[in-house]
Amino acid sequence: MTATRTAAPAGDNDAIRLLTITGTAFALLTAIFYVWKMSSSLPFPRDASTLVVGRDFLNFWMYGRAAWQSDPGQFYDPHVYNDALAALLGPAYPGQNWSYPPSIMLLAAPFGRIGYVPALLCWTFFGLALFVWILRRQVRERSCGNGRLLIPVLVSPAAIFCLISGQSSFVTTAMLLSIMALLDRKPVVSGILIGLLTLKPQLGLLFPFMLAASGRWRVFAAAAITALAIGGVTTVLFGPQVWIDFVQKGIPAQNIVLSDPDLIGTPYYPTIFMNVRGVGASYAAAMAAQALFSILAIGAVMFAFRCRRNADALLRDALFFACAICAVPYLLSYDTLTLTCLAVMLLGAGKLDALGQTLAKLIYWLPLLQMIFGQFHIPGPALIVPAFAGYLLVRIAQPHRDQALAPERGAAALPASH
Repeated sequence: MTATRTAAPAGDNDAIRLLTITGTAFALLTAIFYVWKMSSSLPFPRDASTLVVGRDFLNFWMYGRAAWQSDPGQFYDPHVYNDALAALLGPAYPGQNWSYPPSIMLLAAPFGRIGYVPALLCWTFFGLALFVWILRRQVRERSCGNGRLLIPVLVSPAAIFCLISGQSSFVTTAMLLSIMALLDRKPVVSGILIGLLTLKPQLGLLFPFMLAASGRWRVFAAAAITALAIGGVTTVLFGPQVWIDFVQKGIPAQNIVLSDPDLIGTPYYPTIFMNVRGVGASYAAAMAAQALFSILAIGAVMFAFRCRRNADALLRDALFFACAICAVPYLLSYDTLTLTCLAVMLLGAGKLDALGQTLAKLIYWLPLLQMIFGQFHIPGPALIVPAFAGYLLVRIAQPHRDQALAPERGAAALPASH
């Protein structure tokens, strides 16, 4: 008896193998250096940069502690917040500010009731477990291959930077992948997840445009109701003043990062805005360039989800997340994890030609490239995502190109006798 088995084109298998090997080497070297330079002093161990281990988790944990205080909104004032940090960590700790909306306290509150290190361990385990579970399901449901794709994703720069920083990207990536998978199967659940993303709003700014363009009004309604409910619960629990403090003190403090004349954040923000600022352009010029790319990103998403509804779902989802990165000025390297997942899935599914494979590899290494180039304020890495988005848009707009690739894919269907 004979049967056929399908596999990704040889080039894709080679690309996945290469990413697995080089990604693993990068992760191991990073881990060795990080542990070697780490100070294990408790209750707040430090890394090589003198920041606490799980550096960004510190802010999340402080939200959790503030949730149990009478006036949590006071910490949106950077002076008040840094005084509180100094009381815990010493007066020389680098300045921080709160960047999340007050609704994040609903999630952070339980972690604020335990010590910093146990809270960080619980948060990391929860995020990784959820991420691996959802990613395995996505790989299986989208026919992108087998569990081999998990390794290059887990050792990718985006994942490693997320792990080091104690960030929420494992959780938000699991949510974003689930949202796209459930849009039509479980629209209410998908909408609820979009509403929950208001806890980190810059990741979901294009969802209203996508939902309106594709006519997914049930998802839209569920998202809106969830977002309003979260805002209402936050107001009831913490009072309306916390929202006033967020608008009057928190948002201006975030803008200081973008307008910083010393450009300290350049290595960590793979955005058009920050790349333009890195060459010495003014805030206004950088924001004008960012606005142009934002408009193009919105247009691309609306076209793909309105005019190409029957397009390949994997290509279209990758386009959405690429455009989501293009559209915002404030986004850090670990927030590219979702697009990293889609790039690896596209390789695993054999849906990319030679140009697409090259761009997918660049997406994979984008956080590290931005780190290297950004140290010297050299622009360029932020153009990788728009280039990938443009490639995906052409593929979606011209479906006959996929038909031209069919013979190449067909060559990968090998006979197997039993």
